[in-house]
Amino acid sequence: MRMSLQKLSCMVRVFPSHRFLSPYGWPWRLLSDGLQAKFQAQSNGSAPDYKASCHMTHLPHPSGIYYGDSPLNYSFTLLLLELILVVATIHIVRFLLKPFKQPRIISEIIGGIIVGPSVLGRNKTFSNYVFPDNAIFVVRNIGIMGFMFFLFVTGVKMDISHLKRAGRKHLYMALIGVIVPTVATTIVALITRKDMDKELAKFSTIGGIASNLGITAFPVLYPVLKELNLLSSDVGRMAITMAIISDAVAFIMTFIRRAMEWIVEKTPQGQLVDQSYVIVILLGVFVMGFLTDMFGLAIANGPLWLGLIIPDGPPLGSTLVERSETILVELLMPFTFAMVGLYTDVFAMIEFGWSNLMPLFAMVVTGYISKFVSTLLATFIFELPVRDGVTISLIMSLRGQIELLLFVHWVDKKMIQQPSFTLLVLLTTAVTAILTPFITILHDPTKPYMVNKRRTIQHTPPNSELRIVLCIFYSENVAGLINLLEVSNPTISNPFSIYALHIMELIGRAAPVFIDHQLQEVPPKYSSPETMNALKIYKEMRGELVKVQSFTTLAPKRTMYQNVCEMAIEKKATFILLPFHKDRIENVRGTELVRHNFRTVNVDVFEHAPCSVGILVDKGDLAVNTVVGSSITHSRHHFAVLFLGGADAREALAYADRMIGNLDVSVTVIRFLSHNYEGDDEMEKKLDDGLVTWFWVKNESNNRVVYREVVVKNGEETIAAIQAMNDESYDLWIVGRKHGINPVLLEGLSDWSDSQELGVIGDYVSSVDFSSTASVLVVQQQILRG
Repeated sequence: MRMSLQKLSCMVRVFPSHRFLSPYGWPWRLLSDGLQAKFQAQSNGSAPDYKASCHMTHLPHPSGIYYGDSPLNYSFTLLLLELILVVATIHIVRFLLKPFKQPRIISEIIGGIIVGPSVLGRNKTFSNYVFPDNAIFVVRNIGIMGFMFFLFVTGVKMDISHLKRAGRKHLYMALIGVIVPTVATTIVALITRKDMDKELAKFSTIGGIASNLGITAFPVLYPVLKELNLLSSDVGRMAITMAIISDAVAFIMTFIRRAMEWIVEKTPQGQLVDQSYVIVILLGVFVMGFLTDMFGLAIANGPLWLGLIIPDGPPLGSTLVERSETILVELLMPFTFAMVGLYTDVFAMIEFGWSNLMPLFAMVVTGYISKFVSTLLATFIFELPVRDGVTISLIMSLRGQIELLLFVHWVDKKMIQQPSFTLLVLLTTAVTAILTPFITILHDPTKPYMVNKRRTIQHTPPNSELRIVLCIFYSENVAGLINLLEVSNPTISNPFSIYALHIMELIGRAAPVFIDHQLQEVPPKYSSPETMNALKIYKEMRGELVKVQSFTTLAPKRTMYQNVCEMAIEKKATFILLPFHKDRIENVRGTELVRHNFRTVNVDVFEHAPCSVGILVDKGDLAVNTVVGSSITHSRHHFAVLFLGGADAREALAYADRMIGNLDVSVTVIRFLSHNYEGDDEMEKKLDDGLVTWFWVKNESNNRVVYREVVVKNGEETIAAIQAMNDESYDLWIVGRKHGINPVLLEGLSDWSDSQELGVIGDYVSSVDFSSTASVLVVQQQILRG
């Protein structure tokens, strides 16, 4: 076959045929006199057995499949195919393993193994077309880049100050969990050393494997704990602290640290870091990887150290994580696991023989068992509950990305061979896959919020303190929440204790943050002056009627509700008050600003709260004593209670009863009854009748209270009755969320609801379609659990 010289150049990749190749450098060279000399030496028996392979390179622009040109002959299109294949395989495996509570890393490792020589790669046609030699070179180098950026981002999130705050309990438990398995593994290795191959039998190899089995790497724990919603739990926080201690590295990089602090100082508060600084730092990841590799260290050490010296959290740490994490997880890491899969070959392990693998297997199993047992004994020594002790021991035994990187490094340094690498990967996958479901079974992060004592407004004795957890997501929430508290009528005999919790999303750091403003100074990067000033002014104006304590917490979105519930438990709160995730835009009628970040938080709080919960849809018409504005005005407010029955409706009515003590408030209560009492729950109706009767007897002579009853046959009539009331005379609608409502009253409406946290009726009266300027308070009475 004749070919144009413009389209063909012979590229030769030279490597020993017996060596398992490293991803750190695949030597591609043009055929030269030097290579010819090597081949001549090989033929004379004076050099190792080398193989040469020729590959055709093409013009940069393919003709296309319609001209008979295969896209697999071009590196970019082939790379896209490989990415699609790996990502699709990982997602399919993840979907299949989801019912078994498996973390993401298990799906990623298995997906990589599937595309490697153990499964699909066993087929020569598949290997030749999808993963030819020149493509493997690219995959493995991108895979190493994935490891580098993974450790860099993890280093950015790590908070070394945990070491300073760690108590002796954490320190001793971490040390015991490292020393015991390291020593036990070393002893087993020395006993079985005579049966090892010569590479594994080296003391340097034994020491590296033993120390790895003793250490629990923070980058491994963090993604698993985050996936299991354990970051904000006591067990999760303790495990993170112990991991950081066992993973601590001494280093001095003063100049770079000072440069990072200078970038932070140059960035105005509340603004993003300049793009040029971000680019320079991300390029620095490659520089640090090159330097550590040049000095013979693992290539990912440099990126990890660089990440550690970058200030975590906003503005720098959070910006770097936001800009790089999506690309890392969705683009680079699939190639990383493909690289691991291409190294893994179960058939090579079988051919190698079990007897040759037995010493390594004994070392690894000894390390795993001794790690679990030693950590468990340490928890018993420090008198942790048995269940928590077992959970922490399981968490500290998890394996993941760091181990995989070390295995690759050991192959590169000829410490282990491909069969040993395969065994280590399979054991790593097995131990994490087995332990993770047990962790979820043993530790339910919501269990502490299951209380059987009544913490409701309805059951709070008269003339007693009302304790409220006030949740703030944005400074814009504060005015509406304070105005609601003000019209809720705090008095000398019924004072409010308000625990204001400013909730921020955890970005750019791993460990959650909790700040008590009375005991700690709030770092500027976490402060919200508008919020704190508004609360301070309100507290000063109300004097003895209101006590306010302020807190700030940073947590992942999935665990924010745990901080709220934990605060409610600790402070023995009766009521949690939340802002809705939609805000009205000033001067633009019928338009809302949607903040999806916190929608799931509200839903989870309703699901797990240890007390009653209210959510305020603020439309700006509640200002009575406006403490956030420039003046104080007194105005009459008219509130409507839509009483559809059930526990939530009773709690809403009890809250409205407190408001009636405010002389500026008038209340209209509309009770909805089904025609001929169809669908009524007898017990719920008795409870409703009792509370409504008490309320009316108490307020019958009060001309600011109106009570009416409406009989309806279905949901359509319920909506029609509510719409008939919408005459712009109300400033606030108060409704129960959902529990105990007669289904007949909502018949035909269940599919209409969009915001489940508001319930059907709450969602309707707060919607743009209802065209009301009145705010909405949706109330849920405490659900007794456990």
